[in-house]
Parts: sequence; C-alpha cells; structure tokens
Amino acid sequence: MNTPEKDCIHRGWIAALALIAVLTAVSFIPPQSLGGVKLRRANILSDLVAFDDAVAAAEEPALFDEEDFHVDMEQVAERIEAERIEADSAPRPVQITFEWTLAPDSVRRMPVVPDSARLNPTLVEIEDFGTPDSSRLRAFYDTLLCARRPVRIAFLGDSFVEGDILTADLREQLQTAFGERPGGGAGFAPMASPLTAFRRTIKTQSKGWTTYNIMQRKAAPENLRNHFYISGWVSQPAAGASTRWENTDYRKLLDSCDGARIFFLSPRDSRVEVTLNDTLRRAFDITGDDAVRQIEVSAPHVRSLAFKVLSGTEGFIGYGAIFEGGGVVVDNYSVRSNNGQAMFWTNPSVNARINALTGYDLVILQYGLNIMQSGVKSYTNYAAQIEKMVAFVRSCFPRAAVLVLGVSDRSTKTDAGFEPMDAIPYMLDVQRQAARNTGAAFWPTCDAMRAQGGMEQFVKNGWAGKDYTHINYAGGRRVAWALFDALNAEACALHAEQRAAELRRQAEAAVLDSLQKARIERSLLPAAAPEPLKPPIR
Repeated sequence: MNTPEKDCIHRGWIAALALIAVLTAVSFIPPQSLGGVKLRRANILSDLVAFDDAVAAAEEPALFDEEDFHVDMEQVAERIEAERIEADSAPRPVQITFEWTLAPDSVRRMPVVPDSARLNPTLVEIEDFGTPDSSRLRAFYDTLLCARRPVRIAFLGDSFVEGDILTADLREQLQTAFGERPGGGAGFAPMASPLTAFRRTIKTQSKGWTTYNIMQRKAAPENLRNHFYISGWVSQPAAGASTRWENTDYRKLLDSCDGARIFFLSPRDSRVEVTLNDTLRRAFDITGDDAVRQIEVSAPHVRSLAFKVLSGTEGFIGYGAIFEGGGVVVDNYSVRSNNGQAMFWTNPSVNARINALTGYDLVILQYGLNIMQSGVKSYTNYAAQIEKMVAFVRSCFPRAAVLVLGVSDRSTKTDAGFEPMDAIPYMLDVQRQAARNTGAAFWPTCDAMRAQGGMEQFVKNGWAGKDYTHINYAGGRRVAWALFDALNAEACALHAEQRAAELRRQAEAAVLDSLQKARIERSLLPAAAPEPLKPPIR
C-alpha cells in the first residue's frame, strides 16, 4: 500500500511528464498572430529542434490548380504556323467570307486630332515596358490616330467586366474621340448565353441552341471541347435554331453601327439565313469545311440582325457576332470565375483564324481578382502564368499590343470596419513584373480607383456592390474614364511628337526650297556684261 508521501511523488512525476508533453506539442504549432502582432513560436526544444519559419512563411499557398494553366507554347506556335503555311501554300477551295452589302463602301476614317482634355482630375499613366523602337503599344496609338480602318480592341477578363461593365464606357469614349465618323456598335455578342440578360448594351434572344461555357468544358460533347474561342462560349444548334441581336441606346453610338460579322463553324454542308432589321432576308449555302466562316453584313444602319440555321446542324458551332462601325471596336470577352487559365483551353487555331478575319490592335488582360486572398503575400507562381498568357495572346494575335491591367481595389471587413485588402500590393507587384518581363504594358487599376476614393468610397457612392469587390455600371464608368484618359494621354503625346516632326520637315523643306530657288535663278539668268569704263573726268 502506497504511503501519502509516495503517492504525492508519483502524482508529481505524472504532472511533470504531462506538462512536458503539452509544451512539446505546443512547440510544433506554427507562429500565430494576435491583434495584428505576430507571436513567436513557443519552443522549449530550441536547442534540439530548429524550425525554419522564414522558409515556411515564404512558401506560396496553393492558390490555384497549376494543371489548369498547363499549355505547351511550342505546340501552340507550331499549330498556328502549320495552318498559316497551309493557307498560304494551298488556299482553301471553299468560301470563307460571305458578303451581304446594302450600302456603298463606307467612308474611310481620316487622321484625327485628339483632344487632350481629361475626364478625371488625376491621370494614372500606362507603364509601357516595350522597347522604344518596337513598342507594340506605340504602334497601337499610331493606328488609333492614323489608320483608315476600324481599330480593334479585345478585352479579356472575368466577372469584374461581365455584362459589358467598364467596356461599355471605354468603347463609348474611344468611339466618340477617334475618327471623323466614329462609327459605333456593341462589339462581340455570343450566339447564345444565359448571361446575355445581364448585358445592357445589346439585346440577345436565342432559341434552339445548346450552349457550353469554357469553365464547364468537360460537360460539353467531345467534338466541341476543342473548338472554344476566347469568348468562352460555343453553341450547338438544333434544327431551326436562331438568334436575334438588337443594338440599344444604353450608350452613345451603339445603334449607329453600319456593319456586323457572324462567326461560325460548318464542317458539313449547311444552309443559313440572315435577317437585317427584321425586314430583309438572305439565305447562304455553306460548303462543309473545318475553317471558321464569317458572314459580313454592311448597311447604312444595322439596327438588328438575326441568324438562323436552316439545315446542316451536325457539327455546326455558333460563336457569335461583332457589331462595328468605321471607328473603334471594343469586344468584351469576359468569363466568370476565370483567372486567365481559360484562354489555354481555347483552340489557338480558332483564335488565329478569327483574328485573321478581324485583326486586333490591342488585347487587354484583366485578371487576378479571383486569385488574390487576404493575408497572402506571395504570388510568384501566378506571375509565371501571366507571362504565359501574354505569350499565348501574342501567338494568336501577333499584331496586337498587350496591356496587363493590375488588380482592382478590394476591401475586407475587420473589427475596425472595411479596409483595403492587404494582398493587393503584392499582386500588383507580380503583375507589373510579369508585364516588364514580357515587354507588355501595365496599368494599375487599383491606383485609378483609389484616386477616386477607393473601394470603400465606391460602395458609399453606389458605384460598387456590398461585397466590396465588384463594381457596377456606375463604377465601371469611372474606371473606364480613367483608362481612357491614360490611353488618350499617350495618343496625344504621340500626336504632338508627330506634329513637331512634321513641322521640322516643313521648315527644312522650306530652307531647301529657298536655296534651290536661288541656285536655279543663278543658272538661268544670263551673265551680266561688264560695264564699260567711264572716261576720266577732266
């Protein structure tokens, strides 16, 4: 039988061992933060066990599935180049473009003199990391000023610009500012989509189509998965499937367009019908081929357009239509929940074929909002994916400049209220660095929003949702104005540079002309006869 003394000693040893076990377990708990203060690791085994907390803190969490961003860029380039060579060496015997012209050739754009007035008091400049001699963005500005053809911009983004938010107002300002006859039109509209009801710049009514989104591409039939365009939508018709688009007056110049292009695939012989302004109809017989086709409509006023598949639905894919004029065309290619990975699931050949029919001058990349997380400071892995995005875009759209938009402002709720998300500067840094590494351009959307009060003020003004993440049409207008100011400022600077160079050439020509005139006069005038000597005065 144990004595009281032995029992106390026994209990003491048990308590001591239990305490050591608890403290040892606590040693393996990572450092924690309390009230914004980072606490040290409680490590009673510091002499025996070393923890590299610095390395652990630097490790990037799994913010996205790396496999989603997998793409072999060499294969992409080879695929596009093979199709280009095939097209150049052996032109397709089938018709690619079907024209329906109801008006004389449009009046060509004339060189414009840009207005340097700004829409916002604070200018947030574009950072161009291209070389001075080969900057693609500089070439875009020159095209904006001088090209006698439509200037085309593709805006690739996520739900931040869904429904034509931001792009509607960017399009309006560009169409108004550039071109003697700005032209109009809402740009790209998909053949069918459940999200078309949210868009205010164009009305879309479709029936008989089965539509698949690229974010759920595995649900699409096998024969459709490899035919996605950067729009993110493919539509498969049943017999008699139809779509009607109608331009609205939600923004200036939308209903003043005079042209439209309908894009589709028809691997089998088919017959389709196009209706212009609900009155004029024309049927087209399409010979089966794997090439992307377009029906190009020109008319004094394209108010509405309808497209119907009469026969040949097997394998048929409808992409959508672009509504345009003679000025600036801005196509919104937004895909909800997209981090940029969706472009790698598109068919680069389809992208290149449509680009060959249109020809984009500028591609804008707006991503990162769905990657960014509060408390996360490392986005180096995502930076590598941004560089791949730029490379992919350049493969599909070789003539286009690339503009990377830095992540927008975002707020998170704390005990003190809503505060800017702490991850923003770190995401901006990697986006800027990716643009620098690839020679693309960069524009910090967050800075433009904060110059107008930031996300918290946007919500107070009714310019953004209560999620403190997504802007609405009113907020999109403010961001679009800031982006337009940035583009317009660069265009104005280039115009001033070109004008100064022209004045120098004129001055030099005037000097040369005067010297040449003097030389000609000297050569044509007879030599003056010597005057006779006058007799001396006596």
